[in-house]
This record gives sequence, C-alpha cells and structure tokens, in this order.
Amino acid sequence: MNKIVLITGATSGIGKACAEKFAAAKHNLIITGRRQERLDELKATLETRLGIAVLSLCFDVQDKAAVAAAFEGLPAEWKKISILINNAGLALGKDSFENADIQDWETMLNTNVHGLLYVSKAVLPFMIEQKAGHIINLGSVAGKEVYENGNVYCASKFAVDSITKAMRIDLLKHNIKVTAVNPGAVETEFSLVRFKGATAKAAAAYDGFTPLTAMDIAQTVFFCASLPPHVCINDLSITCIQQAGTYYFYKNQ
Repeated sequence: MNKIVLITGATSGIGKACAEKFAAAKHNLIITGRRQERLDELKATLETRLGIAVLSLCFDVQDKAAVAAAFEGLPAEWKKISILINNAGLALGKDSFENADIQDWETMLNTNVHGLLYVSKAVLPFMIEQKAGHIINLGSVAGKEVYENGNVYCASKFAVDSITKAMRIDLLKHNIKVTAVNPGAVETEFSLVRFKGATAKAAAAYDGFTPLTAMDIAQTVFFCASLPPHVCINDLSITCIQQAGTYYFYKNQ
C-alpha cells in the first residue's frame, strides 16, 4: 500500500535522491523546498515516470509562520504522513571561530535546528492521531566529532543528534519511530553552498578519495524506513571506505 512520505529540502542532493528512491517504490510524496521551479520539475518527472502522486510545498524551513501555514492548510488526504525525512540543512563557511560570519551561524542554526523543529512540530499531530509514524533526521558525522573550522555547523548537527534522542524517548508512547542517519562526506551541492559558489574550492573538498553519493544516503534512509513495524534503527553513521570520522581520510597519492 502506498505510504505518504514527506521530504524537506527535496530540490537537490540527498533530498532529491530520497524522493526518487521512495517514488520508485510507489510511495506518494510531499516534497518541500525554497525553489518552486525545481519542485515543479521534480513533481512532473516523478508523477509522469512513476505514476505516483506528488504534492509540492514551497517554503523556507527557517520561516516558522510559513511552515505552520503549509501544514495547517494541508488537504485531508495528505495528512496521513507515514514518514518524515528531515533533510533540509546546509553548511555556510569554513572559517576559524574568530573569523566566522555571524550571519552564517544564524542561517545554519535557523535551518538545521529550528527548521527541523518547526516541521516536526507541525507534522507530529498527524502521526499521533494515526498512532504510528517514522521520523528520520539527517544528521552528520560532524554531530559526533567536532573538526577544525567546523564550529557552529558541528554545533547544529550535535543539536540534531540530541533532538533526535529526545524525540525517540518522548514519542515512544505514540508508537513513532525516530532514526538519525549521519553521513560523512557526500558529493552534492553541499560544498558549493558552503563555499558560496566557489567551484574550484568546492571540488577540492573531494580530492583524493571517492565520496558517498546522494543515492548512497537515500538507499540507507529507505532501508531504515522499510524494516518491520517493531524494528527501529536508532542511530546510523555512514562514510565512504576512505573516511573514518570527521577528519581521518586515506587519500589517493
């Protein structure tokens, strides 16, 4: 039976790959993002190619009012959300603490932490009413170990780690699964966004090793979401074979 899967930040990278993976399994999707044209393109592609239903919602997860309005206005048939994938997030800058841009800090915290909270809070009443659901939060190995010049990005992902653990405990009584998937280096638009469009610098971030792909993570998320109802993967970290933790890499010579 088709489930309804909600994916935030679905216009690129891991979010888009998750949309493609769950759509291929014939699940209906709610996709969100800030870029309406990309949402429209993804919706049209998935509906035409795979014959599923897709609802697109264009808003910025940083905007608490916009998030609330989007889900308060959700048509009744779309409220039966089975899986929420909190994917929207970003890194901005990679500067030493004393040189970092405060606006970058605020954007990371507002997106990676507040955005996850706003969306989760808006969707939870639907899951509680169904007495079932699965929340999958995209964390990072940077939420397990701090690395040099990672400062507030790491802090935001440590917050995701703590919030995920708290959700898991508090939502036990509602029969809601909560999973954290924590990727290492994944080659998406992540580094291009982090380095603010500096393509050479972004590409250099993956020099000397073969990073994970967005579909690697989507397949992992799909696996976590496809287990029997009594099974929940609580916390899963995934890296490429040449990475161990946040700063140990074995790079090609």
